[in-house]
Amino acid sequence: MLTPPNALDRAARGLQGRINRIIPEQVHAAVTTVIQGMTRTILTGADLTTAPPLIGASLAERDRRARETIDAYRKTAAVEGGVAGAGGFWLALADFPALLVIKIKLLFDLCAVYGHEADLFEERLHVLALFQLAFSGAEHRAAVFHGLEDWDSREHPADFEHFDWRTFQREYRDYIDLAKMAQMIPVVGAPIGAFVNWRLLERLGETAMGGYRMRWLAR
Repeated sequence: MLTPPNALDRAARGLQGRINRIIPEQVHAAVTTVIQGMTRTILTGADLTTAPPLIGASLAERDRRARETIDAYRKTAAVEGGVAGAGGFWLALADFPALLVIKIKLLFDLCAVYGHEADLFEERLHVLALFQLAFSGAEHRAAVFHGLEDWDSREHPADFEHFDWRTFQREYRDYIDLAKMAQMIPVVGAPIGAFVNWRLLERLGETAMGGYRMRWLAR
């Protein structure tokens, strides 16, 4: 998580930076507003079908259940990505919010597996931090990682007032842009969409497991 960016990372980051500078500020503002609204809505409702926190289980048992949960979500995301990729440009666009819902829901389920109350606001902030840890560039990822250290001994905000949605959406979009663009290619879009979604959910799940292990060991 703390590895500095390599040459390939810097090249990709530079390309994304040039693309971002070309895009008008009004577009950036609009995308930030949409991502903020979508994410806050999902965070508000994602725990409605989440199981209650798992109490009294060992870390090994929680890890086992977490892997089973991740595997189920990977399969769901792969099917969704394959269907979207086979449907061309417009279905590929629809994949973005659908995949976001799947990712956030996975994090809520893992929150319960590791014994945390998903309806607490600080747990929702933790979910967002894990999300950023999985889908950010090297520099921002390191900053988020340090923010997760000693999480349970820190004071946390009571609302989203000071949350940096602009950085959240930019890091997420830049991380997945190049991979998801290939999903729009005719004929090969379906297998690419399935594979990319599988890997994105795998990365998110592994990152989340590491984050919850940090909290377990700190306690």
